[in-house]
Amino acid sequence: MERSMFYGASQNTFEKARLLRENMTEAELLLWNKLNRRQLGERFKPQHPIDIFIADFYCHQLKLVIEVDGKIHMERKEYDIGRTAEINNYGITIIRFSNNEIINNIENVLQKIKEKMDALKKNPDELL
Repeated sequence: MERSMFYGASQNTFEKARLLRENMTEAELLLWNKLNRRQLGERFKPQHPIDIFIADFYCHQLKLVIEVDGKIHMERKEYDIGRTAEINNYGITIIRFSNNEIINNIENVLQKIKEKMDALKKNPDELL
């Protein structure tokens, strides 16, 4: 297993990620059905360990995290800001979508993901 793509994640973080994969939300499942099997041209992994964090979806090739924000994220904005900064320190870009965006307008979400992927392919160092 290539450990570098997990940025030192512990076994405990891997176990939590496995549990999250088994219990994905409606929005996460909907998005996963569009990301799975390289449907956007790159491989994404669901509930991927990165250091002490678990990214909802991760594309190692582009160093891109997609986060799906439910209601809990409205209550923990400061935590999410810090988490984003720490993950950015690894050279990883994060984009966020709300559950509602994914459920009500998946095509727009996919378009935004494709645009971010294209931008990262053109200039991977510019978009953190």
